[in-house]
Amino acid sequence: MFVPNPSLRHGRAMKRSGAPGTSRSDPCAARAGLCLALWLAAVAGCARSHPPPAPPAATRTAGDLDASRLAAAAREPEQWFTNGRDGAGTYYSPLAGINRETAPRLGFAWQYPLGTRRGLEATPVVVDGIMYAAGNFGRVYSLDAATGRERWTYDPQVDGRWARYACCDAVNRGLALWKGRVYVGSLDGYLHAIDARSGQRLWRVDTLLGRAQQLPYTSPGFPVVAGKVVVIGNAGADFRGVRGYVSAFDLETGALKWRFFTVPRDPKLGAQDQPHLVEAVKTWDPRHRWEFGGGGTVWDGISYDPDLNLLYVGTANASPYTIKEGGRRGGDDLYAASIIAIHADTGQMAWYYQVVPGDEWDYDSTQKMILADLQIGTQLRRVLMQASKNGFFYVIDRATGELISAKSFAYTNWTKGLDPRSGRPIPTPEAEYLQGPKLIYPSMAGAHTWQPMSFSAQTGLVYIPALEAPMVYIETARRPAGLIEGNFTVAGFFPEDYDPKVLAPLFGALPSLASLAAPAAVNSVRSVGVLKAWDPVKGQVVWERPLPTFWSGGVLSTGGEIVVQGDAEGMLVLYDARTGNVLRKVDVGTGIIAAPMTYAVHGEQYLAFMAGYGGGPGLYAPFPPNTAAYKYGNAGRIVALKLGGGEVPRPPLVEDEPFPQPPAREARAGNVAHGAVLYNRHCGRCHTFGRGELPDLRRMAAPTHAIFDAIVLQGAYAPRGMGRFDDVLSAQDAHDIHAFLVDQAWDAFRNQQAATHP
Repeated sequence: MFVPNPSLRHGRAMKRSGAPGTSRSDPCAARAGLCLALWLAAVAGCARSHPPPAPPAATRTAGDLDASRLAAAAREPEQWFTNGRDGAGTYYSPLAGINRETAPRLGFAWQYPLGTRRGLEATPVVVDGIMYAAGNFGRVYSLDAATGRERWTYDPQVDGRWARYACCDAVNRGLALWKGRVYVGSLDGYLHAIDARSGQRLWRVDTLLGRAQQLPYTSPGFPVVAGKVVVIGNAGADFRGVRGYVSAFDLETGALKWRFFTVPRDPKLGAQDQPHLVEAVKTWDPRHRWEFGGGGTVWDGISYDPDLNLLYVGTANASPYTIKEGGRRGGDDLYAASIIAIHADTGQMAWYYQVVPGDEWDYDSTQKMILADLQIGTQLRRVLMQASKNGFFYVIDRATGELISAKSFAYTNWTKGLDPRSGRPIPTPEAEYLQGPKLIYPSMAGAHTWQPMSFSAQTGLVYIPALEAPMVYIETARRPAGLIEGNFTVAGFFPEDYDPKVLAPLFGALPSLASLAAPAAVNSVRSVGVLKAWDPVKGQVVWERPLPTFWSGGVLSTGGEIVVQGDAEGMLVLYDARTGNVLRKVDVGTGIIAAPMTYAVHGEQYLAFMAGYGGGPGLYAPFPPNTAAYKYGNAGRIVALKLGGGEVPRPPLVEDEPFPQPPAREARAGNVAHGAVLYNRHCGRCHTFGRGELPDLRRMAAPTHAIFDAIVLQGAYAPRGMGRFDDVLSAQDAHDIHAFLVDQAWDAFRNQQAATHP
């Protein structure tokens, strides 16, 4: 709903060498096979063999971007200034050399290996022939944009234990470039300012409030320059004790200028600490457990309009966000699941629109927003557009917060639609899962999540990487699984993962999927990705194309009338922007979930992207067999293409080594069972059984078994990204987890023996 603010009614750097302090490697990369290592070395050597290009114009320094230059981005089509190219976040480039006619000639230019198997979600920035890209944990890479030659790298030196606070992998979604500086957030909650020329750190500030209490905040999102400040949010609403906020820091010094809290604090602590929270706290259930922190974090979508001097932030779910024992919380939970406009100079709220009042389905409103001027009727409206997780495409007046339109772009059954006067969703009986499991559209992953959509100035269409998928929602507080303390009171399962027999020990008797799917009135309950071309004025789909995988990449559109998107099969696909016809598929050999970008150097156009499958779906489960990650091992890299190039070099195919014979089973059944519980709670989210981002611990070799306690409790593998767990696990706990893994390893080993010697 739209509610205006009452006041409106009254008028450090390092080369990649063996020197101390060098970029720490990913644990999987450290154990990569010889074949993969040789392939990476060959790629690096190939990149270095290109002759260096001419230096940028003498009048410019590295990272020379300011407000006037960004405002005139259309005059410099060869640049890609921000994550979304321009200040509006359109992910659109006027470049037209790669177009419908030339697309078949697109091929390999260069690639840069990143030494990781984790997900890569950022879009690089290119200014004056220099590329800047953000990787896992907040590492930064500066490259020659024409050759891929490394200029410098920056490692924020994040302790590996911070990865366990990240809901959805140790990802980073981008950086900001401004007046010769690179600004980037690191996973451990610091904001770094780096010299764009040398890669030397200029300053580092702590953005976290709960560091001393070890609250599970992280900073995977990208910073945004807004006037005289750089703004960044945090993640963690899915975990206990986190209260959402955004912080604004002085661009030059890093001094804190203001902080805006998105949800109230515990009323027992006294009056609310910011004016906009006085009314907000009244919308929270008096019984709310404030030790949860409230949630409402700003983990992705932030935009800025310099003409209005307004900053726009999207907020996440409340914490805990779902139905509890005894019924609903009973309130709207402001300002969770909302879009908020903030005065960039003061940090005061201008207006807000709550997308999902009293959210109980994990429908955050953190998706990236696009600013545009649209002709709506007889008026040219300054709007903000967001394709929300809840399945609706919102067009909002960005000056006043007035809801202009909200139309469903994906199948939904959780709501009948929006009340035309209040803008509030009208929930349906299908959305209520307290009395029993329900199949609800969209899923907790949303109809659209963090992957960027693109708005073409040429076609007037928005291209959305949509997700058509339901989930079976199961209320857990009164079931054997119980409440996951501080997190969720609901479990969600995609149809492909919903097996009542397998889930019975955790959830008791469950209905069949067929009985849940019958009321859905759709042809299929599969989880699929769909690329959709959306008319934001008419509020309708113009064309759509199903994707081969559920989890695919963000979108780019260009003046060449093409739309570009990568997928988990490792294909970069070029579509006709007007018809959706496929123009070209480039086999990359690595899954792509980030949005591509395009730029030009010396008149030659390049199309580049970060390749690395991951994020939540890539971390929580083994790689699906049809993905490039499963076939080729998910070697993360930056890839650039150009017209006239050849095939993209693919990594070697992965071949699983046989399970080694494990140590003897010596633990008691009770210890193994206890270890299983601890493993699922602390380890299984990252270390799945099967091919995945991180090692399958059933495959540990004898030397690793021998130092298991040292790894888990003393941080023996901390330089590889595996932090110590002695703050949450005892020596007995580690022993029991190891016993569980030995037990599972023996099962796998014997199954292997039976298969090879029937």
